[in-house]
Amino acid sequence: MKNILVCLLLLVAVRLIEAQEPATQPIQIGSVTFSGSVRERYEVWNWFEPASGNNLYGYSGTVVRFGFSQKHERYDWNIEFEAPILLGLPDHAVNPPPLGQYGLGGSYYAANNNSQYTAYLFPKQAFLRINGEHARLRMGRMEFTDGSEVTPKDATLASLKADRIGQRLIGNFGFSDVMRSFDGVQFLYGRGLWTFTAVSAIPTRGVFQVDGWGWVKTPVTYVALTRHADCDHSHAEWRVFGIYYNDDRPLVKTDNRPAAVRATDLGGINIGTYGGHFILAAPTSAGTFDLLGWGALQIGSWGGLTQRAGAGAIEAGWQPTFAGRVHPWVRGGYYYSSGDGNPSDGTHGTFFAILPTPRIYARFPFFNSMNNTDAFVEVMLRPGKALTIRSDVHGLWLSNKNDLWYTGGGAFQPWTFGFSGRPSNGATSLATLYDVSGDYKWKHGVSFGLYFGYAVGGEVIKKIYPVNSNGVLGYTELNYRF
Repeated sequence: MKNILVCLLLLVAVRLIEAQEPATQPIQIGSVTFSGSVRERYEVWNWFEPASGNNLYGYSGTVVRFGFSQKHERYDWNIEFEAPILLGLPDHAVNPPPLGQYGLGGSYYAANNNSQYTAYLFPKQAFLRINGEHARLRMGRMEFTDGSEVTPKDATLASLKADRIGQRLIGNFGFSDVMRSFDGVQFLYGRGLWTFTAVSAIPTRGVFQVDGWGWVKTPVTYVALTRHADCDHSHAEWRVFGIYYNDDRPLVKTDNRPAAVRATDLGGINIGTYGGHFILAAPTSAGTFDLLGWGALQIGSWGGLTQRAGAGAIEAGWQPTFAGRVHPWVRGGYYYSSGDGNPSDGTHGTFFAILPTPRIYARFPFFNSMNNTDAFVEVMLRPGKALTIRSDVHGLWLSNKNDLWYTGGGAFQPWTFGFSGRPSNGATSLATLYDVSGDYKWKHGVSFGLYFGYAVGGEVIKKIYPVNSNGVLGYTELNYRF
């Protein structure tokens, strides 16, 4: 904790003595643009401690991305490659249930044939986009995140969409050292204040597996209608959406039924998710107030069970006019997703997260948005355009004591379901999470990031990890864009 705070103070000092310079310009080869990025992160995990085994480790993850693109009046194209490089993965962070994988280091190790050192090269994006007066059609391999297809002009709304709306159900899993893309088609039509989006695609392999060439046969179709509204003293946006997800892979599903029952149910998953969001930013003499609402309902089939589930979030924030040197932003909110109360009633009541980026909403990703209740407060300080300091406190519970403690971010390789679960043992108290981060955008395309998270485990964690139910995650990150 002390070292992290020292680094944050150094970031502040650097901000005070350094002047921000223009961002690095990409390299032009005639009319073709060559650009890329390098991200180096070193993570240290001190997972919740079991009766035996080593839960403390560190490893290095490097992501190199480079590609070529060209823009014309009526069309543009982009071909991008990615090379993930993982060094020093722990060989002791995977154990039989209920202990499972001790953090993401164990996930990388298990997904890459139990290798401690692994790397690969694959096409991250390769698409053609046709641009009309009001419509755009993109075809090929691409990145897509739900809720982020339209960027509001208002800075507050844009920040809320990026940090608290986007990637809840479909995301690129950008925190991982491999990430996820989609092979398919995206259509976007925008006119005036209205934008219609439709996507039909198959997710690629990746996330934890460094080989990102192939597919995971879990097709997803997404449609959404978004409207932006400007009033006299506020800015607002709403969206309604529908998502259809299919998974016919003959795999054992992760749910709260007994293992013997789950092993005999290899039927497909066919789920429709319907929901929407609303965000509002209202500037006043006392500062800018914001309000956010998001919700979704699910129907369909979960193998031999009927799917009936839901989730919702409500949040509010205030950017006061005082303390202008640090531009504070205080926010709080509450999230709830349903859990399954009866494993024998023929209904699967656990909200299914589909293909999200969990880390945006679980900065210490020992949990996700399934069977989860999360009450949080957040303080953000922005001493300048280059530096952001943020600290969160989350109270975390399982929504239903008869369901599981879920982790994971969806399908990422053909033979792995993508979500894992640990027993609740009849408890609901999961943890209290305290964290702090600092992000600094330096010059010449260089940025730095630091994170420290400390989780005080509740009864759910204590019953599985009795020696020490507290967990820690810390990392340092260096980014370079060219």
